[in-house]
Amino acid sequence: MVVTVLLVLGTIIDLGLAALLIGVSGFIFGGGPEAVHAGASLGSAYIAAIIGCLTAPVAGIMFSRRGKTTPGLLLAWTPPAGALLALAIPAPY
Repeated sequence: MVVTVLLVLGTIIDLGLAALLIGVSGFIFGGGPEAVHAGASLGSAYIAAIIGCLTAPVAGIMFSRRGKTTPGLLLAWTPPAGALLALAIPAPY
C-alpha cells in the first residue's frame, strides 16, 4: 500500500516537473531579449530531461508490478531528486 502511494506521488511530481520544463522552455530557447539562446547540446539535454520525467514513473510502475519495488521507487523518484540536486548548485553569476 505504501509503495503504491509513493509511486503515485512520484508520478504526480514527475509529470509536474515535465510540465514545468515545458512551460519555461520559451525562456531558454526563445528569441526574446530575456532568452538564453541555448545551443544544441543544452537542447538535447533538455529534451532528455523531459523524456526522463515522462518515462521514469512508467518504468517504476513496471518494476513494482514485477515485484521489484525498490528499483521501481528509485526510478520513479530519480527526476525529483535530480531537480533538487540541480537547485543546490549555485548560479554562475
